[in-house]
Amino acid sequence: MTFDNSTSSAHTDVSRAMCIGTLGTGAMSTALGGAWVRAGHAVMVGGRNPASAAATAARIGAAAHGILAEAAGFGEAVLFALPADVAPGVAKELSPELTGRAVLDCTVPMRPSADGPVLTTTGDPDSNATRIATAAPESHVVKVFGVCHESIWTLPRPTFEGAPLAVPYCTDNTDQAASLTEELITSMGCDPLPRGGLDRAALL
Repeated sequence: MTFDNSTSSAHTDVSRAMCIGTLGTGAMSTALGGAWVRAGHAVMVGGRNPASAAATAARIGAAAHGILAEAAGFGEAVLFALPADVAPGVAKELSPELTGRAVLDCTVPMRPSADGPVLTTTGDPDSNATRIATAAPESHVVKVFGVCHESIWTLPRPTFEGAPLAVPYCTDNTDQAASLTEELITSMGCDPLPRGGLDRAALL
């Protein structure tokens, strides 16, 4: 695990700084991790490839980088920005590290078809979020951030027609994970929009 204390975030109106681990080094991990760094949070980038994790961390000014297990155990929230088909398996593998943490699932379980993209899950109530929750039953899974393209999260404060972006989320944990998720969304300059339990996650 490597820490970098050479960068400091620009201000936003975060009420408290959180520690957040991001799993993955692709576009969503980079965009959301960068948004959280700008909001004043400490982010650790985790990847299977140490060089990729280091490069992503340097790109966004993250506090640290390391392997997936280290990032999963870094903070109170863990972003799953992994290929949808591998996310449940990673959740099972990292279940001990994820215990008690809010797991933010932004995966999009879709594949191309002749008629356009289709879900690889079976639809309500099946979703990647419910599969992750089954794989890591002691975690608190939240389906969130997957609706928007990654480019939206690179905006300093996503605002459209004068209104902050509303970010829908679903979770069965109505206290700890929901409260943390709403606080995190608010710190990004967006408005949280609760949409029910994980049985509705397929709609997101």
